[in-house]
Amino acid sequence: MSTAKSRAPRGAQRAAGGGLLDAAVQLLRAVLVFEFPADAVVSRYFRAHPRLGQRDRHVLAETVYAVVRNLRLWRHLAQGAPEGGAELRLLALGWQGAVAGAGFPAPLLEWRERALAQDVSGLAPALRLSLPDWLARQLREALPAEADEDFEALARALLQPAPLDLRVNLLKATREQAQQALREQGIECEPTALSPWGLRVRGKPALQRSSAFEQGWVEVQDEGSQLLALLLAPRRGEMVADFCAGAGGKTLALGAMMRSSGRLYAFDVSQTRLEKLRPRLARSGLSNVYPVAISSERDERVQRLAGKLDRVLVDAPCSGVGTLRRNPDLKWRMHEEDLPRLARQQAAIVAQAARLLKPGGLLVYATCSLLDAENRQVVEGLLAANSSLRLLDAADWWRRQRLPGEPPAGPYLRLYPHRHGTDGFFAAILQRGD
Repeated sequence: MSTAKSRAPRGAQRAAGGGLLDAAVQLLRAVLVFEFPADAVVSRYFRAHPRLGQRDRHVLAETVYAVVRNLRLWRHLAQGAPEGGAELRLLALGWQGAVAGAGFPAPLLEWRERALAQDVSGLAPALRLSLPDWLARQLREALPAEADEDFEALARALLQPAPLDLRVNLLKATREQAQQALREQGIECEPTALSPWGLRVRGKPALQRSSAFEQGWVEVQDEGSQLLALLLAPRRGEMVADFCAGAGGKTLALGAMMRSSGRLYAFDVSQTRLEKLRPRLARSGLSNVYPVAISSERDERVQRLAGKLDRVLVDAPCSGVGTLRRNPDLKWRMHEEDLPRLARQQAAIVAQAARLLKPGGLLVYATCSLLDAENRQVVEGLLAANSSLRLLDAADWWRRQRLPGEPPAGPYLRLYPHRHGTDGFFAAILQRGD
């Protein structure tokens, strides 16, 4: 049994008698093994602690995520703490509840105030911004050479929690109707700045108990992810594939754009992920979606569609650097040596997906990464190997959609948390020649 798996149940036994701080120590210790995704470890811990109330769960989860986001800097600061174990020092810095009465020793709380007020501007950027050195370097290289201030703003944005965005299902409601329905149930939200279907929710309400969610009026989806569906722009009656569909968020957006007409394939190598699409699909009211679990990008069921599809979306498996606001543990769980393997996988997937296009068909290659090795370099390799494809200009698309703000510079769509308020995304639009 793994270390992370074995510790959580023992913590469950002690937390009941030792209070919330003891529970936090046990949970943080399990998360910092970084053997499994942090959200999975937290969920498992909560299942083992059924008596924890909603407020206590909120404090525990938010505290652990705050520590993981700021881990490198706070470990550096914690070297000056007067007492306490490693986890206790980190929890003192990141505690998201009332510190008075939480059980921290008084000297540790006095140190906490000094540590959080400390001027860290003289520290190395990667340390100050809690990034691994390799990731800080890769992010700098993916930005314009003169963009030191841009790098700082991006890195700071990646340290912040992500907002909760919704996509309105226009088959069932307008954005205004969905917004009003949510407000009537005490859920405050505002239209997103870029997506014409998006609503940004204030706080973290119990969305799944709302009638708007239960009736399929809204789905949880980051605004940047919504723009990828808009980028593909499928039309009624077309044959379309979401090549790496996962749990189907973008599939549902594409189906709504098609007005539930034509044929929309949701391909994924994970049957488990596709199973999560089924209840969402039932709520959506769509009848044109065909989920298909495939063995690989070379599956026979994929090959049969060669040359037949109008549009293909490839949201490829990637490092997930653009989602660090939601998954901060990724930066500690991945390594620079993983990038070549990911790039080879991405290149193989998009090459096979491109074979599905009919003459004149469109393919959007996208990742939720900000790194050139997974983005620009993969696209350039595909274009070099496939002379039937040409790269279209994402800036032209931005202007045609009349989106606010400056269109992207160059042919690619790049979305950044500090500039656009979305998760980090990359996308390229490719067209097969006639």
